Amino acid sequence: MNGRTERFFNHAILAVFAVIAVFPMIGVLTQALQFPELNFSNFADAWREGHFGTYMRNSIIVTAITVALAAVLSIMAGYALGTMRFRGAGIVFLLFLAGLTIPTEAIVVPLYFDLRSVGLDNSYAGLILPQVAMSVAFGTFWMRAYFRSVPRSLLEAARIDGANGWTTLWRVLVPVGRPAILTMLLLTTMWTWNEFLLPLVIINSEEGLRTAPLGLSFFQGTHKTDYSLLMAGALIIAAPVVTAYVFLQRQFIAGMLSGAIKE
Repeated sequence: MNGRTERFFNHAILAVFAVIAVFPMIGVLTQALQFPELNFSNFADAWREGHFGTYMRNSIIVTAITVALAAVLSIMAGYALGTMRFRGAGIVFLLFLAGLTIPTEAIVVPLYFDLRSVGLDNSYAGLILPQVAMSVAFGTFWMRAYFRSVPRSLLEAARIDGANGWTTLWRVLVPVGRPAILTMLLLTTMWTWNEFLLPLVIINSEEGLRTAPLGLSFFQGTHKTDYSLLMAGALIIAAPVVTAYVFLQRQFIAGMLSGAIKE
């Protein structure tokens, strides 16, 4: 098989998978617009009747704080576990890995009672802190892999120039590791934005604190047969994440393929 034939088959396979991925979204869009009438008022009606302005605001607050805190903690923990040698480092890393293996369903009930005992149920803090903990588990694993792949010569050069550990991290390694960090940020953003179970359990009485996916669930319950409004609401909720991925897809792919510098 020559190069031109191989490229043809590669592009054909990619085209098939692209159609499979895009076709459901086209179906949702046509249903929301009531094609071929193109009724854009469904989006305005869904926004108003579903109170998505409030739910989107809550999701933005929770996602922004969660991603920011998790990113800073993950970068620092990954740097310590990836570049430093200290007693107990392996055990600490295994504890972070445990956070990746325990499903949310197994801890959500005791977590709710713990949060309620300290007055954090039905609050932003009750939504944010558990998701920060879950995101740090993945973020530390991800950033540790990046920092372990950094050439030792780069770290030694920074030390020779008089940089301490803090300066080496934030002035040298973080700028170079932008693809890996952006990939982590995008993944954490998508997971936090789409989280449904935790808000469902923790926010049990305050309607004004519902996040976008939770609000969409309640909206679905009151508009079971109005499929156009349901599809419009689903597109409203999905729009921020899809937009973020479209603008950051090059960095996302670069981070997934490499995520680190090589010597």
